Amino acid sequence: MNAAEVKTLLESSMANCEVIAEGEGCNFQVVVVTTDFEGLSTVKRQQLVYSHLQEAIASGAIHAVTMKTYTPEQFNSL
Repeated sequence: MNAAEVKTLLESSMANCEVIAEGEGCNFQVVVVTTDFEGLSTVKRQQLVYSHLQEAIASGAIHAVTMKTYTPEQFNSL
């Protein structure tokens, strides 16, 4: 799996989502921006992202993911 595939996987499975993905092999860093994160704790946001990556993690295509999660307002204020 490559970073473009991780980006496509998340953007196609999460509505109104923008993803910046980096990495190679089976280790990736992702920045996920979506309105779905509004009102969620950091842990709940990560759980939501992991739920969409579960199959790739189980297969070994993804071994490790480092993520940053933002609402659009949070991301635009960076």
